[in-house]
Amino acid sequence: MRCYANQLAGQLSKGLHPFYLVFGEEPFQEGNCVLNIRQVAKKQGFDEVIKFALLPGFDWQELIAQYNSMSLFSARTIIELDLNQQKPPTQGVNILKELAANINPDVILIIKGAKAGQDIQRSAWFKALDKQGLFVPCYALTGYHLERWLDDECKRLKVNLKSDAKRSLLLATEGNLLATYQELEKLSLLYKDALIDQQQLMSGLLNQAKFDIFDLNDGLLKGNAKYIVKILNKLATDNVEPTSVAWTIQNQAQTLLAMKRALVQGLAIAPLFKQHNIWKNQQQSTQQALDRLTIAQLEHIISLLAQFDSAFKSNGISAPFQGLAHIALSFCQPINFPMPFADSSNQLGAQH
Repeated sequence: MRCYANQLAGQLSKGLHPFYLVFGEEPFQEGNCVLNIRQVAKKQGFDEVIKFALLPGFDWQELIAQYNSMSLFSARTIIELDLNQQKPPTQGVNILKELAANINPDVILIIKGAKAGQDIQRSAWFKALDKQGLFVPCYALTGYHLERWLDDECKRLKVNLKSDAKRSLLLATEGNLLATYQELEKLSLLYKDALIDQQQLMSGLLNQAKFDIFDLNDGLLKGNAKYIVKILNKLATDNVEPTSVAWTIQNQAQTLLAMKRALVQGLAIAPLFKQHNIWKNQQQSTQQALDRLTIAQLEHIISLLAQFDSAFKSNGISAPFQGLAHIALSFCQPINFPMPFADSSNQLGAQH
């Protein structure tokens, strides 16, 4: 059954499902959905969380063994499987279908993945799990939906923004829900429920180092290695959350990949600029990036981001900003050595 991200709380209040399929291109919503499921499940005794990531060498038999085993630490368990923007191989398909046919009432399985297109939704494993569970698509928010999300978060955090301040905040954060949410949290502490105008908002934004994140876009598009390193050094010094930086890099890579594929199919560049909301002052640098980067390079960058995300969440990367620099500099030229993981074993299998 399909349930949009903003409807999940209502569905969870009606009871838990054995399977949750949280798929999409918006990591903040995806993370919040998984967190909400976990919090509600914990109140019902699902205390243990086991995490798996689909990386090279992943053992599907370990997944089914954990699903069917009795926990030593908790009467009930949550298993999270991150597909890392991949499709399950044949072995995985068979195991997921087997899980759907043999539900363990003491286990909730949460599967996370990239946007679930019609090919995925029509697959046998997806249909089997969806029939018994809940499909939660997390779409990138734009236009009215983005404004509605902002209104809901303002109401929840009791932040009172004037209309022009809302527009300025959305413009500054460029659709990055994590950065927008972090700014709202700061505003709620500074102003409580007082009315906040555009001038007050902008004075705060100008002093917030985390919005230097968006300066990365120029460096990525132009392939300017020195500028990329300079910006990343400043973000690291200012203790900016690495996930915010990773989101910006991922958003840029996915946009360029979608445009590159469309150009290969013979589509014109002008409508693609419009479709992907590329502002006029960014069109020249975007064209430079499209001319410089191949589809294979962009796919490799997205693969590196998936590895970074998995390793970062499991504390398996020794220096997050060094890893981010490795990925960002791949926009300039191919880098033929691996990212700095603390322990190579963290690149595959389960993270407990």
